[in-house]
Amino acid sequence: MKLSNLAVVALCSGVAVSAFAEADRDNWPRSLTIGTGSQGATYYIYGSGWGNLASEATGSSFGAEVTGGPVQNVTLVQMGEHEFGMVTMGPAYEAWQGNSELAPGIEHTDIRAVFPMYQTALQVISLSGSGISSISDLDGKTVGVGPAGGTGDMYYPQLFEKLGLNVRTRNGGAADQASQVQDGLLDAFAFAAGIPVSAFSQLEAQVDVNIFSFSEQEMEQFLDDFPELSPATIPASAYSSLDEDASAISLWNFAITHKDMPESLVYEVTKTVMENHERMIQVHGSARETMPENFVHNTFIPWHPGAVRWFEENGYEIPADLRD
Repeated sequence: MKLSNLAVVALCSGVAVSAFAEADRDNWPRSLTIGTGSQGATYYIYGSGWGNLASEATGSSFGAEVTGGPVQNVTLVQMGEHEFGMVTMGPAYEAWQGNSELAPGIEHTDIRAVFPMYQTALQVISLSGSGISSISDLDGKTVGVGPAGGTGDMYYPQLFEKLGLNVRTRNGGAADQASQVQDGLLDAFAFAAGIPVSAFSQLEAQVDVNIFSFSEQEMEQFLDDFPELSPATIPASAYSSLDEDASAISLWNFAITHKDMPESLVYEVTKTVMENHERMIQVHGSARETMPENFVHNTFIPWHPGAVRWFEENGYEIPADLRD
């Protein structure tokens, strides 16, 4: 929704933003950590990319740290151990309610939204010669589901159970588990990440693979029980192994910070990412969805005041119940 009373603010934003940032710059941390995911995963590549952009824009040093993914990231930000993190909305909601596996009973209500990222799609890769080309083919198999506490680890076991499949799941980093598929140590690797998954692309460059996700018929059996999940599509253009678009399911991702992070710093981070769309796409193709209008997919995390300031200066109205 456009805010007409912000027209004058927009005209002088260059001066105002500079003065606002400079006045508070002494309170900015000089070194900040972004919780991402495992190496070879979209989170790590994407987080390193926007961290580099933020470093250029602010003069502070933003470093991407390998983690177990969103379940760990939300707790690290809540506890003040990381300044920023990247989360999928399912694990974030569980943590918000105090149901985090890492910190049970602690409501993670000190986290604040910074900017929308992209949809995480649940995707599976197997060797072409394995005879595994669908979710039902995973019955009785050993499948990697990414790092312990990651989105894949959270959802795949539940979804396999809903479908009545007996699947042995194993944890590990994205790059490692893709290699284990190639070496025959895993029958398949089921991951949750932005499209395309770097580890998938690297594997298909070396061997013939099948890439697939949940069929529409399978989704009908569990989507009512997981309202945070929604149907998605893996475009054929994402992987050379796909001849046509493939159905999938997904969750939205957001960057978060702690409520005590300086307002001016968060403003500059939000501004940098939201106003450098093409550079973000160069970081990772999933950033095509990193657009300000996708702020609407956050329905429960309050926005940090610095983010609110940028969005509303640019014509996007943050709901009253999500303002800090």
